[in-house]
Amino acid sequence: MKKILLTGGGTAGHVTPNIALLPDLKAEGYDIHYIGSYEGMEKKLITAQGIHYDGIATGKFRRYLSAKNLTDPFRVIKGFQQAKKLIRDYKPDVVFSKGGFVAVPVVLAAGHYHIPIIIHESDMTPGLANKICMRTAKKICCNFPETVKLLPADKAVLTGTPIRRELLNGSRDAGFAFTGLSDDKPILLMMGGSTGSRAVNAGLRSALPQLLKEFHVIHLCGKGNLDSTLAQPGYIQYEYISDELKDLFAISDIVLSRAGANAICELLALKKPNILVPLPAAVSRGDQILNANSFKKQGFSYVLEEEKLNADTLMAAVHEVYNNRDSYKKAMATSNQSNGVDIVIKLIKELS
Repeated sequence: MKKILLTGGGTAGHVTPNIALLPDLKAEGYDIHYIGSYEGMEKKLITAQGIHYDGIATGKFRRYLSAKNLTDPFRVIKGFQQAKKLIRDYKPDVVFSKGGFVAVPVVLAAGHYHIPIIIHESDMTPGLANKICMRTAKKICCNFPETVKLLPADKAVLTGTPIRRELLNGSRDAGFAFTGLSDDKPILLMMGGSTGSRAVNAGLRSALPQLLKEFHVIHLCGKGNLDSTLAQPGYIQYEYISDELKDLFAISDIVLSRAGANAICELLALKKPNILVPLPAAVSRGDQILNANSFKKQGFSYVLEEEKLNADTLMAAVHEVYNNRDSYKKAMATSNQSNGVDIVIKLIKELS
């Protein structure tokens, strides 16, 4: 039986693509192990899948001054030694890393034993953790055509993000039953991530009087962001949705979202016309802006800057995207980035 070691953690975006690979890896007969941090969110997500999990010490490489810069290198060294021992015991045939700083000691340890390594970079420009890992990797998967040009030519593979197949199999009947909405108006779904987005929440709610004349609105507003004073027919609020998300996608005609790489790749796989409001550069490293502009350039998305978000600009964006939804769907249908599962599984089989 072939053995694969998966790693990645720190955020859901570094874990859910690994989870998306699990059904196909199991179907191919792989024995699957996972290395993450001791108590990171990846532990709960992976153990819930019934996968063998081991935690190691982790540390972050920072580009800014911090007292932890004095201690975290020792944690990374400890994690490297722990990963070496685990890998020596596992003897995996191949390693797949989704990134995050927990992956660095695992990838370096696998390289020490000359085990083939595949890493995946979600954003347009590689993050620091993946930059450290690139030299050791055999193949580097990515989501954007622009990223391919930034990677070694013999390693780069445009795959898109592995998407959970269940997201592609939502039920309209189940979606309408869950929300209590009807199909007498088109539906706009707004997603702000598990913690929500204060700015996008406010922009959407400012446009509700106009929006609800033409659309039903499903608002995933994030933990603690429900507003009972806005309850009204056609406007449904949830803090967070997991299992039913596939059904909400199934009934949605257009989507308003931040521009995190995993989120927009899900929209691409689902062929959902969308409006992206990327995180501003002032509060991020600018990766969401790059992600969004790439999708705009390819005809997949309409981009609305947060600084320009208000009721009027949002309504203009909604009308543009909905009225031209067929052209957005057509552009997305021509993409080879729609779901990375098949391509990534092929690479794993070739290298293991």
